[in-house]
Amino acid sequence: MTWITVRRAVQLLVGLFCYGFAIGMMIQAHLGVSPWDVLGQGAARSSGIPFGIVTVLIGALVLLLWIPLRQKPGIGTVLNVLLIGPSAEVCLALVPAPDQLWARVLLFTGGLVLLAAATGVYLGARLGPGPRDGLMTGMHRRFGWPVWAARTGIEVAVLSAGWALGGTVGLGTVAFALLVGPLVSRTMPFFDIRALGPLPGASRPRPVGQDGIA
Repeated sequence: MTWITVRRAVQLLVGLFCYGFAIGMMIQAHLGVSPWDVLGQGAARSSGIPFGIVTVLIGALVLLLWIPLRQKPGIGTVLNVLLIGPSAEVCLALVPAPDQLWARVLLFTGGLVLLAAATGVYLGARLGPGPRDGLMTGMHRRFGWPVWAARTGIEVAVLSAGWALGGTVGLGTVAFALLVGPLVSRTMPFFDIRALGPLPGASRPRPVGQDGIA
């Protein structure tokens, strides 16, 4: 086992934990849920299906959308599903919800920045994206769209659909939809593991693009 292999595994786990923790921070800020949760709320209200089941169904549908994008799952895809929820619960147990508006804004901003950094960290390990992040990277590879444009387009489309179905939209929801794409496009190249050299088993290194996806 090479040090790069160890580095990739550690980077994946740290990134996923921080991703879930960041979600917990934004939840505790009470300024609005993420666009995907707005979609889940709206779909649950319009269909009468429980929110948890709707979330699973949406995740399954997202994975089906990977097929035309030629996106392949990896161990990171599986761990994304398994680890983000528990790590968000850790945050909810440790970080109290503030009462003052300025503190809530600060907590949400910190969560959003941490989520963007965590996305770059775990995607940079190149062990497989999560179901929703896989749409972003798949659209980038398939159509050549910049990461920020792909991510922002997805979030705005999901937010619009969720709002139309009756989901609750807050100021933080809109901020998330508009800002997460540009932030992620900055963090992905910085944490890309290919910057350290060829990965184990690769015959030659692939060039790293401007957005951090080869």
